[in-house]
Amino acid sequence: MTYFQFQDPWLFSLLLLIPLVLFYSSKNRRARLQFSDLSILRKFPSPRTAFLGAIPILLRCLAIVLLVAALARPQEGRKSTEILSAGVDIILAIDTSGSMRAMDFEQNGQPIDRLTAVKGVVSRFIEGREFDRMGMVVFGAEAFTQCPLTLDHSILHGFLEKLTIGIAGDATAIGSAIGISVKRLKELASKSKVIVLLTDGRNNAGNITPAQAAEVAKIYGVKIYAVGMGTSKTTNSVFDPSFGPRSLMRKAYLDETTLRQIAEITGGQYYKATDANSLQKIYATIDELETSEVRWIDHSEYNELYPYFLIPGMLLLLLEALLANLILVRIP
Repeated sequence: MTYFQFQDPWLFSLLLLIPLVLFYSSKNRRARLQFSDLSILRKFPSPRTAFLGAIPILLRCLAIVLLVAALARPQEGRKSTEILSAGVDIILAIDTSGSMRAMDFEQNGQPIDRLTAVKGVVSRFIEGREFDRMGMVVFGAEAFTQCPLTLDHSILHGFLEKLTIGIAGDATAIGSAIGISVKRLKELASKSKVIVLLTDGRNNAGNITPAQAAEVAKIYGVKIYAVGMGTSKTTNSVFDPSFGPRSLMRKAYLDETTLRQIAEITGGQYYKATDANSLQKIYATIDELETSEVRWIDHSEYNELYPYFLIPGMLLLLLEALLANLILVRIP
C-alpha cells in the first residue's frame, strides 16, 4: 500500500509568518513606489503599479509555503504486512462410499443425505482455518488425494463441492485413507500435522488395517481425529440415484471400536455425530483443539520528497530578489 505523509506536520505552524510578511511589505509599500525605469513613470496608472508591486510579495509567500513544506519532511511511503504463521497442516479424509446415501440428516427441516451434511459442515470448518494448509483425501473401495495441501482454500472448496457418492467405490478402505493422508503429511516440518477422518462404516477394503496405518501415523507425528456418522443400528432411508428417496432396511456398520483405537494410538480424539448439529459441534471442537500461531509484522519504506519542495522554494526566492532589485526597482 502506497501513501503520502509529512513526518513533522507541526512545522506548518510556521505558515503563520505569512501574515507578518504581508504586513511588513504593506507597511513598506506606503513609503515607496516601484518602477522598472523612471522614464516610464507617467505611463503606468496606479492600479498597474500596485499589481507590479505585489508580484515579489506573492513570490515570497509562495516560497515560504514551499520551504515550510520541505521542513515538514514530505514522504512517500510503502507499507507491507508479513504474516508469520506456525499453522497446522490438515488432511480432510472423507468417506464417499455408498452408505453415505443414507438420508438420516436434516437441513432446514428437510432430509438430506450424509455427504450433503458433511459438505456444509466441512465448508465452514475450512473457512475458519485461514492460515492453515489443508488438503483432501476421499475414500471408498480405494483412497486417493482429491486435493493436495494448499493455502488457497477456494480450490479446496471447489473440490469439496464436486464430491459425489461412489466416486471412490462403494466399499470402505479406512486404512488406505489414513495411509494416503500420512504420505501427504509425513515429510512436513509443521507445528502440527492432523488428519480429520470422517466415515459412517467399517474397514472392508484396502491392503492395510486402520490400526496399522495409525501406527505409521504415530511414527510421523500425525494426529487423527476420527468422526463417526450415523448409528451402528439400522437406517431406513436412502437416496437411490434411479428412483430418488425410498425406504430400505439396511444395516449400517459403524465400527466405533476401530475409530476410537486409531484416535488413541495417535493422540487424537473420537467423536460420534448422529445429526447435523452434533456434526457441526464436533468440527468446532476440533477447530478449537488445533490452533494456529499467527503473527503480523508491518514493514514501512519511505522516500524523502523534500527536494521537490525545497528547490522550487529557493528558486522562487531567487526570482523574487531579481525582480525586486533588477527589474522592479524600488524608489524611496
